[in-house]
Amino acid sequence: MNVLAPNASAMTLDGTNTWILTEPDSDLAVVVDPGPLDDTHLRHVADTAERAGKRVALTLLTHGHPDHAEGAARFAELTRTNVRALDPALRLGDEGLAAGDVIGVGGLELRVVPTPGHTADSLCFHLPADQAVLTGDTILGRGTTVVAHPDGRLGDYLDSLRRLRSLTADDGVHTVLPGHGPVLEDAQGVVEYYLAHRAHRLAQVETAVEDGYRTPGEVVARVYADVDRSLWPAAEMSVRAQLEYLGEHGLIQLPD
Repeated sequence: MNVLAPNASAMTLDGTNTWILTEPDSDLAVVVDPGPLDDTHLRHVADTAERAGKRVALTLLTHGHPDHAEGAARFAELTRTNVRALDPALRLGDEGLAAGDVIGVGGLELRVVPTPGHTADSLCFHLPADQAVLTGDTILGRGTTVVAHPDGRLGDYLDSLRRLRSLTADDGVHTVLPGHGPVLEDAQGVVEYYLAHRAHRLAQVETAVEDGYRTPGEVVARVYADVDRSLWPAAEMSVRAQLEYLGEHGLIQLPD
């Protein structure tokens, strides 16, 4: 089940997707990304689970951005649950999350997949029984995501996309349950699109630098000229990550 948070914007699309996960014959549920600190939304999530005959037993976070995690402590208070996350600062309880962890609640199995890049603490959750993966902001239901430099790094993000591609090829994952936007039923296709998009943008940034556009702002104005200007600050974060990546790989030389 998905409960949409009322925080729609250019960056969050229709709002944050708060996922309620449960096995049909279980009375326990896991909530992923309670969303912003909006008491009405958080109570709605808890009430939705209760109306379905489920008790929220655990709260998980894909990463620490406020539109996903700011309401976690309050939600944990409402539901009397622990919060598990990669970042210790976001946890409530003794247990965190780490690569390879398998979480079992009421017969539900989730496997923790490390996917840094959007942020350093980004995780995805693989649901083997449903051949699905919850992607947080690593893959969106519409459009593409931001590499939130300096915390996010492009090299890490590309590795994470390749890790998700292996889930589609080796583990049969075909459904993406994103942190924003609609569910996607062609997981392999969207991962390939994301990889191609990143390669295309990287080539555009490299060309812009070769043409004399040196600062991140100049590169954004050149490469993202057809993008709504309200998104340029986010685009600049990605450009900074792209410039860093190109510099680290010796593909461009920027002034000190």
